[in-house]
Amino acid sequence: MTLPDLTFRRNNGETQSLADYSGRVLLIVNVASQCGFTPQYVGLQDLQARYHDRGFDVLGFPCDQFGHQEPGTDADIASFCTQRFGVTFPLAAKIDVNGPRADALFVHLKSQKGGLLGSAIKWNFTKFLVGRDGAVLERFPPTTKPEAIARSIEAALAIGADGGT
Repeated sequence: MTLPDLTFRRNNGETQSLADYSGRVLLIVNVASQCGFTPQYVGLQDLQARYHDRGFDVLGFPCDQFGHQEPGTDADIASFCTQRFGVTFPLAAKIDVNGPRADALFVHLKSQKGGLLGSAIKWNFTKFLVGRDGAVLERFPPTTKPEAIARSIEAALAIGADGGT
């Protein structure tokens, strides 16, 4: 299975194919509205605004598996992100990232890049940087602020941007 083979349900209920993002660099993040890292939405939105026109997208995946920090409905989450942080990047419906009901996307991401203490997601705001070819380039822990990822995003955008390396 490759990234373009996968789909996810958006927070509005529509099914989105990851094939629609082929050729783009992605930052895939499990997010939560009531977490100490929630202010990272500002940095994620800044990355989206800064790099979107160059072939980059943030994809947010709300998850309530860590400290019950994402208790709202999909509509509540969308409203919170839009009103509080001006989020314009796509948000998925709430998912699990670990365990027997883990979303297939996160099973795939974790199989590509394990964490420091194994492949399981340890907390909200774990970030996966995916290259234009769908390969997972880097995994960042929740403590890594979005702005610290800018250099890695720029490097990923440079790969294949002109049809070459």
